[in-house]
Amino acid sequence: MSAHHPDDDHDHSHLDAMTLRVKALETVLTEKGYVDPAALDELIDIYENRVGPKNGARVVARAWSDPAYRARLMENGTEAIRELGYAGRQGEHIVVVENTPGVHNMVVCTLCSCYPWPVLGLPPVWYKSAPYRSRAVNDPRGILAEFGVELPADTEINVWDSTSEMRYLVLPMRPEGTEGWSEEDLAALVTRDAMIGTGLPLSPEEVPA
Repeated sequence: MSAHHPDDDHDHSHLDAMTLRVKALETVLTEKGYVDPAALDELIDIYENRVGPKNGARVVARAWSDPAYRARLMENGTEAIRELGYAGRQGEHIVVVENTPGVHNMVVCTLCSCYPWPVLGLPPVWYKSAPYRSRAVNDPRGILAEFGVELPADTEINVWDSTSEMRYLVLPMRPEGTEGWSEEDLAALVTRDAMIGTGLPLSPEEVPA
C-alpha cells in the first residue's frame, strides 16, 4: 500500500479534471525524459508575459499616435511590429488591415486557427470553433451582431482568411474624444476582439478607473 500524504487531498481538491490529466501527462513525459521541465517553464513565461493582446494594443496605440509609424505598419506589418520588439513564431508574416468609416475588417481562419501569436497571444476557443470559421465568411454581419457589434447598413465588411503563411491584424479606428492621449492611455482602449474585428475599441467612458 502506498503512503498517503495528508496534503494530497488538499493539493488536488482545487484542480479540475482536465488540469489533472495535463499534470499527469506532464509528469509521465518528464520522467521518461521526453520533456525538459525548464522548456515548459520557458513556454509558460512566453505566453504569460511576453506575447499577447497587450503587445497588439501597443502597436495600435503607436499607429494612432504616430502617422509615420502607421504608414510603415500598413506597408509592412511584420517589420513595423518588429520595430516594437514583437516577433517570433507565428509572427513572420503579418498584414495589417485598417478600419475606416466605410469599411470594417474581420479575421478568421477557415481551415484551422492561424493567428498572429506575438501580438494577440493564443487564439480564443471561439476563434477555433467550426461555427465561427464557417459563419464568419457566410454571415459576417450576423456574427458581428452576436459579438454586440452593430454596423451601419452601408458599411462594407471585409473578411480576411488567415493561413499558415499570412496572418492578419485589424487596426481599428481611434475612438473620438482621445485627442492628446498618451500611447499608454490609448492602448487601454484596444481590446483583443477589436484587433480580430469582432469587437470595437472601448470608448473613453468605458475604460476601467
